[in-house]
Amino acid sequence: MMQNSNGSYFIITYREPVNGNILELKAGTVGDSSLGLSFIAISDFLFDTGSLVVNPAEEDLKKRFEDVKSLHLSIYTIISIKEVGMEHKGLSFKKDKSNIVVLSTDHGQPKKDS
Repeated sequence: MMQNSNGSYFIITYREPVNGNILELKAGTVGDSSLGLSFIAISDFLFDTGSLVVNPAEEDLKKRFEDVKSLHLSIYTIISIKEVGMEHKGLSFKKDKSNIVVLSTDHGQPKKDS
């Protein structure tokens, strides 16, 4: 497993928009996307190349992302982002995303008691 110079990397778990499968991807960089506030950019993908045991799921991801420079995921498809390593500094974003408003799905209708 390759790691950043500071010894940490990110494990991103997300739901694939095309078929709804849950995928886990390892990357060295997670940050703001140039596509807007509801997207996260993931780059510097990491794959385990030193293991003697071949993981078919990881091999499929490696082939799929071998020519991808950066993956832009909607925040609504991301399940979790974990930073792994001894010297991690945490995520930092240039744009403040703390003012995002999530609208309820009840469309303003009062809830009926059962």
